[in-house]
Amino acid sequence: MKKVLLVGATLLSVAVKSQTVKLPASVDICVYGGTSAGVIAAYTAAMQKKTVVLIEPGNRLGGLSSGGLGFTDIGNKYVVTGLARDFYRRIGRHYGKFEQWIFEPGVAETVFLGYIKKAGVQVIYGKRLNRVNKTGTTIRSVSLENSDGSAGLGHIKAKQYIDCSYEGDLMAKTGVSYTTGREPNSRYHETVNGVQLKDKHQFPDGVDPYIIPGKPESGLLWGISKGILQETGSGDDKIQAYNFRICLTNIPPNRLAIERPANYDSTRYELLLRYLSVKPTGDLGQILKMDRMPNGKTDINNQGPFSTDMIGMNYDYPNGDYTTRQRIFNSHVDYTKGLLYFIGHDARMPRAIQQQMLQWGYPKDEYTTTGHWTPQLYVREARRMKGAYTMTQANCQRKEVVADGVGMAAYTMDSHNAQRIVVNGMVKNEGDVQLKGVQPYPVAYRSITPDSKECTNLLVPVCLSASHIAYGSIRMEPVFMVLAQSAATAASMAIDHQTGVQAVDVRLLQQRLKNNPLADGSTAEILVDDADATIIGGQWGKETAGGYGPTLLVNKDAAKAAVQFKPVVTKAGSYTVYFYYPRLSKASDQIALQIFDGANKITKQLWSKDIQVTGQTSGEWVSLGQYQLPAGDKAYIEVTNEGANGAVAADAVLLVPATPVNKK
Repeated sequence: MKKVLLVGATLLSVAVKSQTVKLPASVDICVYGGTSAGVIAAYTAAMQKKTVVLIEPGNRLGGLSSGGLGFTDIGNKYVVTGLARDFYRRIGRHYGKFEQWIFEPGVAETVFLGYIKKAGVQVIYGKRLNRVNKTGTTIRSVSLENSDGSAGLGHIKAKQYIDCSYEGDLMAKTGVSYTTGREPNSRYHETVNGVQLKDKHQFPDGVDPYIIPGKPESGLLWGISKGILQETGSGDDKIQAYNFRICLTNIPPNRLAIERPANYDSTRYELLLRYLSVKPTGDLGQILKMDRMPNGKTDINNQGPFSTDMIGMNYDYPNGDYTTRQRIFNSHVDYTKGLLYFIGHDARMPRAIQQQMLQWGYPKDEYTTTGHWTPQLYVREARRMKGAYTMTQANCQRKEVVADGVGMAAYTMDSHNAQRIVVNGMVKNEGDVQLKGVQPYPVAYRSITPDSKECTNLLVPVCLSASHIAYGSIRMEPVFMVLAQSAATAASMAIDHQTGVQAVDVRLLQQRLKNNPLADGSTAEILVDDADATIIGGQWGKETAGGYGPTLLVNKDAAKAAVQFKPVVTKAGSYTVYFYYPRLSKASDQIALQIFDGANKITKQLWSKDIQVTGQTSGEWVSLGQYQLPAGDKAYIEVTNEGANGAVAADAVLLVPATPVNKK
């Protein structure tokens, strides 16, 4: 087990104001960390009639999902279930759509606050973990201190605890075993763990690393370490790079100029000029990944070999004390704000890039209490629990499929660079991995559960038990929310049955998550995937990429063809029927469908020109209208290739109950 120096929490760029509030003496469930997962866990617990408190060391809820990451990393919408899916539906309602995966930070925060208000969850802001009081394998209480360092200490006693922090602070302070860094490939028989020198976000050959080009004795440019490239696949303690997901705007009335930061140092960006001298570009998008958000805003991520990732500067963060973490946070702020200023104002930058950069500034209406800068550092990976089961590359590739899944993941096995070094006299980044082709796979309940010998009333849905490279696939905000709902449901069951979390009946847990996906007793949606559909004519090929769920059916033949989706309706009533329209190569301009509501057959025609697929998603749900459907399996939706002039997909159909039948 790693040694715990001192635990810390996600820190703000301004002083955190601690609440003057009376802490509850005792609750059923204590959730630590007001991330997206923390909000969903607290809401779920409260909706199951449990007393709950949510502790957030900062002053803002939602973590990365309200902290700039609006260009959602999905992988496959099929894995986003329950309240996580409901979150994106609520975002969609704000923008006048069924669901939305691209959104502004402030909109996300408002949605998270809506969950808290609806459930009546008590949130304690400005308090961080000081100590865990434990007897045997049971946490008795947690001691809290003010996050701003001022005097003040309080205690909260709970029956169950859920650690939803990005750092795994509660887990670590409890004495649960964990790891950091990268395992060697040999440990779990993996192929892309450990040291990896690959070609993505990589410097081209010929970029000189020395202060005086060609003279090693002059020293290395800022940002390059003296490390030596180790054997491919070997393990180490290095941490993949952190950055900020940056929200800027190009709308002048809402735009604040990017000014020179107080700690600005242009020498930090000399390597960017070296890179551009070898690989010239006039496109700002080659330096900053600028994904557009609604209302003229951005979600900016790392792009290329020298960008917003502060490579090699976060090694002390996972186990760091509060002071250490604050220093690392501040250095990332200085670097990132300095980079934006450098790009727009340094005379050595290409003029075309400067002109593009100067169109952007900080939005006046975002992060109004933290100087219009996000308070959330993108902690891509910190601690990872050594739990009852460790997720590995074999799980991500479905070579090993667990039976106790309480959520699914489907994103690329992804790691950002972990170090910047000199290789053969040239600067190179090391650690970036992007292994694609991941199909939806289950995440084990045991992976969010500690070893029963270490703790029996703690669940860890964020810093879960996984190898470095498997965590790279799981570590997405939608998945964290799904696992948090599962954790809160399991914690409630453990309380009801007076048992430890390891003894929870997983099959019953899985059934509850399926039957009560919104945790409020509402009627569940009905999904019919292509695996449950019936081919009633023609040639349909099964494809494994680009659709909703593991597969989709595609027709590319002119002969008459049809696929029928037959839902089993458990409760008669009014349902809105949706058809999943995936991105297809050489897709037909039109798709013909028939809906049979048990009495009448209705013909529908969809036109591809009317459907816009946006974001990191394979397709969009398209409404076919609202229908009164009988109980049973009389109704069906049929997809045909009638009138098609290209490929037609039969992927999935979704029935969403209307409000009148939405409550028991």
